[in-house]
Amino acid sequence: MILPAFTQGIYGRLRQQAGADWQHYVAHPFLRQLADGTLPEPAFRRYLTQDYLFLIHFARSYALLVSKLRTLAEMRAAAASMIAILDELPLHVGYCREWGLDEATMAAETEAAETVNYTRYVLDIGHSGDALDLLA
Repeated sequence: MILPAFTQGIYGRLRQQAGADWQHYVAHPFLRQLADGTLPEPAFRRYLTQDYLFLIHFARSYALLVSKLRTLAEMRAAAASMIAILDELPLHVGYCREWGLDEATMAAETEAAETVNYTRYVLDIGHSGDALDLLA
């Protein structure tokens, strides 16, 4: 597998400090199979559906962020990010249609434990913490 050569700047330092965790992340079987074209179609469809559900909660996290910010400029920036995510959803849905998935089917799908765990963690931290917690 070809790994990105991000060795400069803060990203490079963080990646190097992650050590084996980074290697496990980029060498995950899902990513390897996706990269080499051997990922089973049902797994890819599941990924597309879970990504759709994730994007909805990701937009919600930016809506929550707006409520945590102090200046109008900060609020506008967070709102713009939320709108960008919402504007991305129709593109995602269009791509999913090419794989036989319609929006109603994806919206009715049960969220995977991984999706629930991550998105609810972000939203829970956002509700209990401050803006920085949402941006971390």
